[in-house]
Amino acid sequence: MASKKKINKKIVVIGGGTGVYTVLTALKPHFDNLTAIVTMADDGGSTGILREEFGILPPGDIRRALIALSASDNKMLSNLFSYRFQEGVGLTGHNFGNLMITALERLTNDFERAVEETGKILMIRGRVVPVTLNHTKLMAELEDGQIIKGETNIDIPQHDGRLKVKRVWLKPLVEINISAEKEILSAAAIIIGPGDLYTSLIPNLLVKGVKSALQKSKAKKIYFTNLMTKHGETNNFRASDFAGTISDYLGSGILDYVLINGNKPSPNRLVPYIKERADFVEPNLADFPKGGPTLIKTDLLRPRGLIRHDSEKIAKIIKMIL
Repeated sequence: MASKKKINKKIVVIGGGTGVYTVLTALKPHFDNLTAIVTMADDGGSTGILREEFGILPPGDIRRALIALSASDNKMLSNLFSYRFQEGVGLTGHNFGNLMITALERLTNDFERAVEETGKILMIRGRVVPVTLNHTKLMAELEDGQIIKGETNIDIPQHDGRLKVKRVWLKPLVEINISAEKEILSAAAIIIGPGDLYTSLIPNLLVKGVKSALQKSKAKKIYFTNLMTKHGETNNFRASDFAGTISDYLGSGILDYVLINGNKPSPNRLVPYIKERADFVEPNLADFPKGGPTLIKTDLLRPRGLIRHDSEKIAKIIKMIL
């Protein structure tokens, strides 16, 4: 009976990392038609090793999205796909789910099919689609002209993380996966973010064909700004800086809504983030340009624990917009 009460409008979530996981987990109890379009720029950790040794497209962010959409009541199955080996020559640091997707890619000779087969094992409700089926690397130019190669080197800076990112691009430039384009064009709503701005979100927008598909799509385009800044990527960013940067890569007039958290965490909750050099993202509505997307400032913060977007609050705001 519960499934009949779900909203059947197609929701497409674009991003990578924990951001996509958070949004999909939030929407799964309320929406019946969810699709995740996932970045293929990840090259760190287990994913980076598998890319190097097997020439496979990055499975890490795909795996997270698959776990988020799993309809299985078997918690052990999700735990298995999240399990990371802590010992063993050649296995240490590898994630079981990443190895499973790699094995299925070898069996099917098709990465997209491997993702679909993994989805069947996890009994997902919805789809997980790579944004591109071509290999590429994320590049960044810093404000001092320094060029950084690879997503993980931008994400975990070996350079002076106080330097601003001037621009990012893909090398080589790759084309949109046809499946991803179809999902964008048939969506009722498209959610971008939250997530690391330059390493999880923008790499999707850099893929040739994504921007034009978003322009053509009649869906409501919604962007969730982050709750905290990230050292090496968004130092001193406020809400308007996040939204402005997304618009720079996406083009003006595409976003319909920008969701901004207006509830500042308590000083005690901010303490662990001092070491990470992360700051609360100020909801500076007055600095947004006039005539842009509709701004919605509301409480999006989880009430306790790590500073994350709250699942029920995300679902409530998406329902309201639709």
